[in-house]
Amino acid sequence: MPKYMIQASYTAEGLQGILREGASGRRQAVDAMVSSLGGRVEQMYWAFGEDDVYLVVDMPSNADSAALHLTVCAAGGVRTKTVVLLTTEEIDEAARKQVEYRAPGT
Repeated sequence: MPKYMIQASYTAEGLQGILREGASGRRQAVDAMVSSLGGRVEQMYWAFGEDDVYLVVDMPSNADSAALHLTVCAAGGVRTKTVVLLTTEEIDEAARKQVEYRAPGT
């Protein structure tokens, strides 16, 4: 199952929700949302700085990951960035592929 790292930054409105329900309430909501798409939250970390939360999730497909992103961002309480995570084996497989490529200007 593909793995993703989701970086989330709460809006002021979203942070008000965190203050009301706490981090554990948000974790339960995130677990339920990801599970509803057939995924699993591997880990959820809270952080200081530009991003408030880092999630590592397994999702069935890119479409499921995109559905999660669209739904969460449309609600307005948080902005997310998603990074597709690849295994060592996937990079080894990619490295063995022959790619026709011409660099710009050559």
